[in-house]
Amino acid sequence: MSTQSTTDILRSSAELRHQEELRRLQETDKDPRPQGWRLSPRAVRRFILGDEALGVSRKFYGDDPLVDRAVVTLMGHQGLMLVGEPGTAKSLLSELLSAAISGDSALTIQGTAGTTEDHIKYSWNYALLLAEGPSQRAMVPSPLYQAMVAGKIVRFEEITRCPPEIQDVMISLMSDKQIMVPELGDQARVHANRGFNVIATANLRDRGVHEMSSALKRRFNFETVRPIRDHAFEVELVMRQVQRDLGSANASVRIERDVIALLVTTFQELRAGQTQEGTAIKTPDTVMSTAEAVNVAYAAALEACYLGDGRLTPRELANQLQGVVLKDNADDLKRVQHYFDTVVRERARRDDNWKAFRDAARALWP
Repeated sequence: MSTQSTTDILRSSAELRHQEELRRLQETDKDPRPQGWRLSPRAVRRFILGDEALGVSRKFYGDDPLVDRAVVTLMGHQGLMLVGEPGTAKSLLSELLSAAISGDSALTIQGTAGTTEDHIKYSWNYALLLAEGPSQRAMVPSPLYQAMVAGKIVRFEEITRCPPEIQDVMISLMSDKQIMVPELGDQARVHANRGFNVIATANLRDRGVHEMSSALKRRFNFETVRPIRDHAFEVELVMRQVQRDLGSANASVRIERDVIALLVTTFQELRAGQTQEGTAIKTPDTVMSTAEAVNVAYAAALEACYLGDGRLTPRELANQLQGVVLKDNADDLKRVQHYFDTVVRERARRDDNWKAFRDAARALWP
């Protein structure tokens, strides 16, 4: 077990970050709970969506009924599939659900082109295997295997990045709720205990990488996590998250709401392909999500803190925006330049913040 101080960890698991809130919820939770769950469904909902009376913060911003449907799904026999554009907090929601239901969000399989059946079921410690032969001691259980034994939630991130034949290993596991271990004997198997279920995630942009089979789709209830559309709500969310991150980094920066509103407006318009005035614009291929807006604002705030005068301005935002624009497609730069040459240029005539934003961008992208 690691003795590393939690204050030194860049990002601890949800059950550690919010352990006090989880403790308060457990102490006050009088509602019935499904077998194997640490909290009742109502308490899980309060943990994710917040409860001011208990001092529980809101952690997921978006479609509240989606959270209710996700909790109901995990009480049933089907798994939960969260799909959506990159940066819409699918993984965060998956982590929060696992932490609240199982008290453990670390049982995770990361889907990649190199994911194998061993990663999903179990593998072996080959030194012990050669010395002793097949045994429980020589086995290296996968996160899914551990979740079945413990009756917990297992997370399968980016499942569609796995080849189809690897994805389909999940079909029988989710149907039969057991893993066969033929190396330990013909009858050797592990049955899932109550509380076990699967939360998988997939990006809509990447679903074409390896389309899921119809048989596997039937094992999941699909929920789409959509981008935030409310402007004021997104501004508040970005400001809150950036200030929280700056506090963790012991960085002091003065942040004005109008400056964050400018960034959110830019992201929302480029994401939607339409300005607030109703003018159609070309959308870049790169992800213009709320999470990416937070990253830009945080990086810009750090620049203002350590290289500027301690005040976040549109100049720092323009500096950091370049790293987003040049990420995927070379044509994205032309599309964003067109946005600055038309939409931002017009607003710069009436607003000093937009003028500073345009001037900084022109210096960077002549």
